Amino acid sequence: MAAATSVLLASNREIRQFELHEVTVPLLAPGTLPRDWASLRILHLSDLHMLDSQHAKQDWVAALDALEPDLVVNTGDNLGEIQAVPAVLRALDPLLNRPGLFVFGSNDYWAPRPANPVNYLIGKKREHSDVELPWRGMRAAFIERGWQDATHQRLEFSIDTHAVGLDQPSRIKLAAAGVDDPHCDQDDYDRIAGHPNPEADLALALSHAPEPRVLDRFAFDGYQLALCGHTHGGQLCLPGHRSIVTNCGIDRARAWGLSRWTERMWLHVTNGLGNSKYVPFRTFCRPSATLIHVTERPGPHS
Repeated sequence: MAAATSVLLASNREIRQFELHEVTVPLLAPGTLPRDWASLRILHLSDLHMLDSQHAKQDWVAALDALEPDLVVNTGDNLGEIQAVPAVLRALDPLLNRPGLFVFGSNDYWAPRPANPVNYLIGKKREHSDVELPWRGMRAAFIERGWQDATHQRLEFSIDTHAVGLDQPSRIKLAAAGVDDPHCDQDDYDRIAGHPNPEADLALALSHAPEPRVLDRFAFDGYQLALCGHTHGGQLCLPGHRSIVTNCGIDRARAWGLSRWTERMWLHVTNGLGNSKYVPFRTFCRPSATLIHVTERPGPHS
């Protein structure tokens, strides 16, 4: 009994031990970056599952602005309760001043419901609750501050490197597209189907859940990097961050981190920064955000 209590206390403590991961992926053509830059920095956030009372999480997320990311990507499940929108906006406030993209997950639309952790471990899929969350107001606030909703949209924009104080005027052209949460069958890929603009320096794909049917279509169309959340990195893992389940269609080896989905497309799945308030535990899988360094591919003479 004492041992079980110790495990529960440790796994509950882990949900507040936030980490920053950093990964590097070589996707840009040689000569794309200004000489001042080593990489294009993308901050990937997901699965905040925010509660109004989680002040430490709000402060930690806000402090990520010190990383000075060139682009922020939020792949959904921001809300953990109906009253959490102000808390989410407090956490993201400084980051909303930067270029950003987002898609939503089921826990932006519907409130969590009581859950048995055993059902999570056996991969049992559940219907969402009937309690609607105030996602429309949160979406409006994101857009008002300048972030773009990629849900069933094909977007094209530039990162103006001169505007952020570098000495060589340059613009990095990005294409992006996203789908609504495929884990609850909200996706409609046909609305965005087709190759991204070939003049883009980088093509990003956004989906809350990394469901293979969606990833395969992004890869076929020529997207270079897919960004997803949803898995919580496995949440209840074995030592060494070995995932037991993914809570979606991908394999356990891809439950978190950077991997190749196909020869032409990379996949990044973040651990996320939260959990359902009804399952307040993590084991060997600390909540995290990721700074992705997108670098130039090696040149022919490098």
